[in-house]
Amino acid sequence: MIKHIMLAATLAAMLAPAANAQPKTTRIVVSFTSGGPVDSVARTLSEQLGKELGRTVIIDNKPGANGAIGAVDVMKSAPDGSTLWFTSVGAAAINSSLYEKLPYDMQRDFAPVSLVVNNVELLVAQQGNPAKDAAEFVAATKKRAEPTAMGSSGTGSIPHLAIEQLSDSSGARLMHVPYKGAAPAITDLMGGQISGFFGDVPGLIGHVQGGRLKALGVASSKRHPSLPDVKTLEEQGIKGVDTNNWYALFAPAKTPPEVIEALNKAVRTTLANPAVRDKLLKTGTEPAPSTPAELAAIQKRDTEKWARLIRAKNIKAD
Repeated sequence: MIKHIMLAATLAAMLAPAANAQPKTTRIVVSFTSGGPVDSVARTLSEQLGKELGRTVIIDNKPGANGAIGAVDVMKSAPDGSTLWFTSVGAAAINSSLYEKLPYDMQRDFAPVSLVVNNVELLVAQQGNPAKDAAEFVAATKKRAEPTAMGSSGTGSIPHLAIEQLSDSSGARLMHVPYKGAAPAITDLMGGQISGFFGDVPGLIGHVQGGRLKALGVASSKRHPSLPDVKTLEEQGIKGVDTNNWYALFAPAKTPPEVIEALNKAVRTTLANPAVRDKLLKTGTEPAPSTPAELAAIQKRDTEKWARLIRAKNIKAD
C-alpha cells in the first residue's frame, strides 16, 4: 500500500511541472502600428481567442523594418505557445526577395499555425473617371501618349506588385508612383494627382460605399462578398492579376506539434464565432482559417510567385 502511495506521489510530482508549464498568457506580436488593418484584425480575434485557449491574449505592436522587428522578437521567444507572430504576406512571403539579407528565415525560424484572413486587392479610380470598369480603364491607358500614373503603398508592396501584374497581363501603359503607405496614395487619387490605385478591400470599402472612389475590379478569382456587384478582373478579360494580402499566425520554430494543433483549433473556432466573423466581414476582410500544412503551402507558393515577378522587374526595396 505504502509503495502505491509513494508511486502515486512520485508521478504527481513528475506531472506537476508539465501542468505548470502551460502559459497563462499568449502574446500576439503584430508587425504593424496600433490602429492599422493588421492590428485591427488581431484585436478582433483576441478576446474570443483567449476564451478558446483559456488564457489572456495580449496584442503587442512591434512595427518597423518591414516586419523584421516583430519577426525577430517572436523567433527568439520560447516555443511553448506563449508568443505568436501575426503578419501580412509581405514579411512572410515577399521580404526574402526584396532584401539581400534578412535577420529571419521563414522555414528555419517559424512554424505555421493558421491563415486568418484574406485581403484581396481592389482597383479603384476617382469617382469622376469615365471608365466604368477595369477593362475600360486599361483601354484608356493605351490611348494616352504618356503612361497612366498609378500609386501604391510602397515599392514591393502587394499594391505595387498588382500594378506590375496588370501591366503584364493587359498591356496597360502604367507608371508606378510609390507612396509611404496607402493613406497618402488614396488622398492623391481623390485629388487627381494619380489615376488609379490597388488596395486592400478593408481600406477602400468605406470610400467606395461613400461614393468617394469608383471600384473598377477585384484582383481575385471570385467576387468579394462585401462588393458583389464589382466584377473580377478575370471576368473582364484580364487574367493573371491574382493578389492576396493575407494575414496569418506563426509560432516560433520547435513549438511542439500538440501545441500548434491546440492553437490552430482555437483560431478556427474563433473565426467560426458569428460575432467575430460578422465583424470581420463588415470591414471587408474575409475570414479564412486553414490547417498549418495549408498555410505552409500558401506561404511557399506566394514566396515563389512573388520572387519570380520581383526578379523579372528587378524590384529593389527603398
